[in-house]
Amino acid sequence: MTDTAQATPQADTTASGTDLTINDLNAMKVIIDIASSRGAFKPNEMVAVGQTYNKLTAFLELVAKQQPADGAQQPAPATAPATGA
Repeated sequence: MTDTAQATPQADTTASGTDLTINDLNAMKVIIDIASSRGAFKPNEMVAVGQTYNKLTAFLELVAKQQPADGAQQPAPATAPATGA
């Protein structure tokens, strides 16, 4: 009975859509960009946010260079949507 109980959460995790894709990472980059432009982060948080943003950008650029030239799995553009401000 214990073996069955341990196997069930693993199956649930896979089935619940917890896969993280390049498009998800690109969306996070856009979210950080929008949030920082709207002043969502305190000044003492900006270093950590900036470092994370830079690492994410570098990773996405590396992945983009490794993608096939046919564009079949190219990540979405990293442009932030226009705001009405």
